[in-house]
Amino acid sequence: MKVYPTNQIRNLACIGHGHSGKTQLISSLLHLAGATQRWGKVDEGTTTTDYEEDSIARKITLNTALAHCEWREHKINFIDTPGFSAFVPHARPALRVSDCALVVVDGVSGVEVGTEKTWAYANEFITPRVMVINKLDKERANYGAALDSARRTFSRAIVPFTLPIGQEANFRGVVDIVHMKAYEFDENGKAREIDIPATGRDVVDKERERLIEIIAESDDALMEKYFESGTLPEEDIIPNISKAIAASRLCPVFAVSAATLVGLSALLDGIVDYAPAPDAHEAERGKASLETDAEEVTRGYHPEEPFSAYVFRTVADPFAGRINVMKVISGHVKSDATVQNTTRGAQERLGALHSMQGKQLDKIDEANAGDIIACVKLRETQTGDTLSDKAAPIVYHPIEYPEAAISFSIEPKSRQDEEKISTALHKILEEDPSLRFARDAQTKEFLLSGSGQLHVETVVEKLKNRYHVEVALHPPKVPYKETITARAEVQGRHKKQTGGRGQFGDCKVVFEPLGRGEGFVFEDKIFGGSVPQQFRPAIEKGIIEAASHGALAGYPLVDFKVTLVDGSYHNVDSDEHSFRAAGRKAFRNAVEKVKPTILEPIMHVEVVAPVECSGDIMGDLNSRRGRMEGMETSGKNQVVKARVPMSEMLDYQSKLNSITAARGSYHMEFSHYDPVPGQIAQKIVEQSRAEGRIRAEEED
Repeated sequence: MKVYPTNQIRNLACIGHGHSGKTQLISSLLHLAGATQRWGKVDEGTTTTDYEEDSIARKITLNTALAHCEWREHKINFIDTPGFSAFVPHARPALRVSDCALVVVDGVSGVEVGTEKTWAYANEFITPRVMVINKLDKERANYGAALDSARRTFSRAIVPFTLPIGQEANFRGVVDIVHMKAYEFDENGKAREIDIPATGRDVVDKERERLIEIIAESDDALMEKYFESGTLPEEDIIPNISKAIAASRLCPVFAVSAATLVGLSALLDGIVDYAPAPDAHEAERGKASLETDAEEVTRGYHPEEPFSAYVFRTVADPFAGRINVMKVISGHVKSDATVQNTTRGAQERLGALHSMQGKQLDKIDEANAGDIIACVKLRETQTGDTLSDKAAPIVYHPIEYPEAAISFSIEPKSRQDEEKISTALHKILEEDPSLRFARDAQTKEFLLSGSGQLHVETVVEKLKNRYHVEVALHPPKVPYKETITARAEVQGRHKKQTGGRGQFGDCKVVFEPLGRGEGFVFEDKIFGGSVPQQFRPAIEKGIIEAASHGALAGYPLVDFKVTLVDGSYHNVDSDEHSFRAAGRKAFRNAVEKVKPTILEPIMHVEVVAPVECSGDIMGDLNSRRGRMEGMETSGKNQVVKARVPMSEMLDYQSKLNSITAARGSYHMEFSHYDPVPGQIAQKIVEQSRAEGRIRAEEED
């Protein structure tokens, strides 16, 4: 494959709502450009970028995938991204490395939730945008309505560059308002120039005038010309379109049907002519090292600068092994080059370089700044790492993935699965950094967390189909704790005589409640030798052991103080075991007097949702025993803050989707522990008894 200079490369992240036709659009563009011999179809499971079994079965994109084609001596790299809410966060790393976003809108449904979310991600990275209104061949497709929904939702700078000729099944061509030409397309997507239809000519003229006005607004000198003559000459319009798009002052819109190839060649021409090249991007900022006080360094998208690249995707391929996908930000690189992983402080030999075509790897000899390449079997490199020339180090800021929204307890179905699960999940986590996997220290459960239930379920399917590991999912256990609320002085006396040497231990202790988070305190206040010094730690150990199994529901008892005030011993029968048993008995005797209660984890919750949904959200959080802490406005959204018991938030994602039509998101983190209301505490005790969590009293 030939090497492309930076100014002949176009990198586009294809974003939008699920089922808007992103994957089919890329597949059709590849076929039209001659990059693939077979025209891949989503319904047949033959598209280039949806090649994983679960994506084919569900007919949705579950992770980012790459493809490329050549058009008019330019290389176009496409990054196909998921559009369903559970997987939308995968669009963020794609937008981090793309120079333009290809926003796909369904011609029937218009702008939907996924479009809004990914548009917001593009705002975050200040990514220029080109919009495509797709599926215009479908019944009830309406280009004007879809365009109006985009303008209402986003910005007045959305301007059609092609308008459709014909509707629904009769959609057969487009009018190019930039060059004021019209084209009709055959079944192979080949364009034939025709006269601009008389019907709708007023719309063509109106949108052409709108384009000229926006171009004029992008430059003061052009604005003066526009005011003087009321229009702009052709030589001022076309050269300034790219500048306006690169500055995010203009978003062109193309009318297409990925299913019939109508309008696709005009879209490819538009990408080559107007989409920003990598060298139009401002210099990338990073640090000279990972040290907190390291100086800031910049790299421009130029082959003359020292080599640097940012790794934005890792693929765990069952045959090729680990594939690291990266964007070359500065300089150029050849196969077998040795570079520095500045994130991990390790050298890496790149081996062969590849350009990805779905799951296929096409070898290339070298790559210039701005290109996207893949390397196989790098030893240390992971998603988010920076590779650079050792003599000119730089570390780029990695993508921050959103907090996982839902957690499940994951349980291997067999001993064999238990042994394999760690390795398999490690490979899946390399591919998908938005997942979290950890072991809860208190409940002893393995927790798998993701951005939604579907997200976690696809991981379970991948474990089964790819790694032959079967697991069961359960709602996670809430890590309740227990504490005491009253002071009490008790005696713990252990005495056994069974012939020969007996057992004897006796202690008097005072139990007192402590403040939240103060843990356990043991204080020795014995004066004299009523209990020998060597046996006193055993009393503490006995109390700690008993407290770990709780006083009410089998949960650890915390935030209490024990003061050892007296006791007695036997010269022959006393030993460490006897005083340990005495400590356990003292704890059990105290339970009746110290008024134990159950504590539950309280989470600090922030919900971001459209303003019109805030009332319903507050009502729902109140019904979950939440305490409201205030609201803030963020753009068109409202941020609702509250503290809510963790037990009430286990199913919150589905409820939030229902309230906001999937437009809302939330983040929560642990805040503190609070006592559980009496009626709920009783239910927890009954449930613990049913689960066998409450242990029968031991015989010491």
